[in-house]
Amino acid sequence: MSQFVQFQVTPEQAKDQYFLKKRIEDELNLSSSNFEFIWRKRSIDARKSAIKINCTFEVYLEGEQIPTRVFYKSQNVKEKEKVAIIGSGPAGLFAALHAIELGLCPIIFERGKDVRSRRRDLAKLNKDSIVNPESNYCFGEGGAGTYSDGKLYTRSKKRGDVLKALEWFVHFGADKDILVDAHPHIGTNKLPHIIVAIREEIIKCGGEVHFENKLTNIFLENKAIKAIELNGKNKLEFKNVVLATGHSARDVFELLHAKGLRLEAKPFALGVRVEHSQAFIDKIQYSGRLNDDFLPPASYSLVSQINGKGVYSFCMCPGGIIAPCATSEGEVVTNGWSPSKRNNPYSNSGIVVTVEPEELPNYQKNNPFVALDFQKSIEKACWEAAGRTQKVPAQRLKDFVDQKISKDFPRSSYVPGIVSIDINTILPDFIASRLRKGFVDFDKKMKGFLTNDAVVHAPESRTSSPIQIPRDSISLMHPDCDGLYPCAEGAGYAGGIISAGIDGMKSIDAIYDKINGIKE
Repeated sequence: MSQFVQFQVTPEQAKDQYFLKKRIEDELNLSSSNFEFIWRKRSIDARKSAIKINCTFEVYLEGEQIPTRVFYKSQNVKEKEKVAIIGSGPAGLFAALHAIELGLCPIIFERGKDVRSRRRDLAKLNKDSIVNPESNYCFGEGGAGTYSDGKLYTRSKKRGDVLKALEWFVHFGADKDILVDAHPHIGTNKLPHIIVAIREEIIKCGGEVHFENKLTNIFLENKAIKAIELNGKNKLEFKNVVLATGHSARDVFELLHAKGLRLEAKPFALGVRVEHSQAFIDKIQYSGRLNDDFLPPASYSLVSQINGKGVYSFCMCPGGIIAPCATSEGEVVTNGWSPSKRNNPYSNSGIVVTVEPEELPNYQKNNPFVALDFQKSIEKACWEAAGRTQKVPAQRLKDFVDQKISKDFPRSSYVPGIVSIDINTILPDFIASRLRKGFVDFDKKMKGFLTNDAVVHAPESRTSSPIQIPRDSISLMHPDCDGLYPCAEGAGYAGGIISAGIDGMKSIDAIYDKINGIKE
């Protein structure tokens, strides 16, 4: 029977297999060196100047066989009951994989293009400020996560579900390190190949994946889903539909509202994206030591309470860049991503403020679009302020706190370009003032963070959906529509790749139970 052992080592020792084996031998008082060990968990403890690596190993003694695990088991489902899945982000893809596991046939409809074709549209967005409303950083195969980083961190407490999701990524091509690292990351350069492998598996098993097929209508009968319409013309009958459209599919909210299906305004977050040099962040976080062959580029996680509202870092990207994530003309949106090696010289993170619908100027209790309309207004205001292109308003960080325009900039990884503007004049004061106080507080927690070497880019506005699509807590169906399963980020129930994937899987579990008459 295997044994587990935990201890701390230096970053250099963590890369020394001979040292680790000897340490394990001493920790477990083994009389023989004939054993094998596997990393099970790894994290960095940088709270003190002497940086340590927290290690957990599983140890197999001589004669004990390391079990071989099959992470994903497929089957042919071509003739099985069909389930429509709207969207091919992590929720849609993982829903499809789980459907195959359970003997259901997934039919994916994706409004955007396949992962390779998306690249051309992203290039036009970056270089020429041309926004394709159906193919961009948010829409297309793999969803927003494909070309915006691939961080796999989740706050989900169900470790079994999280491990299963990570194992599926490994099965389809991700490095096994994601099963070990405390904050796993795949990288924007590697994710497309994994997404293609998942699509090929779905098709091989009898499922279908249709690109450039946008949901334009749903047909109801006796409060149940009867059919869907694609691209304004193709009508297909389905009894079960997983709605995995992501937080930027605003037309889907409008469609549901037009059909009389309930929607609810919900709290979301809005702010800016801040870029430091990576060497600067390494120096702060690693007590003066720069990252090297033994330490990865440093990250940070910051949170503060200002006037009873949260101000916090979001989607922190070590060694990354800031990208344009607008989904239509007349708006600008920023996001960040990192390649697998996180080896760009920049470090960026969203710094956002929790926004409650009730504090918005046009709040009406029965208006589900109040938060979405506010989100749109900020994105449009930033677009207009920066010249009606994909350039964004920018300001040195200390200048932002001091409310003065920056004369120049040390750098920006944002390819479309930046324009010097006092962002305080664009953002409402209830957001800007909290950000300013938050930055001052962050500097106390991470000395040196508040510096004019850092550049603020606005806005960071798509951290989460400003609308929630209601669903029953047990059946997971919309309370007004039997057979419609809203899930993941677009429905307001999960954020991030892993959480969204798990929520997509839950939707399939609910459909399976319904089909088979299984009650909770």
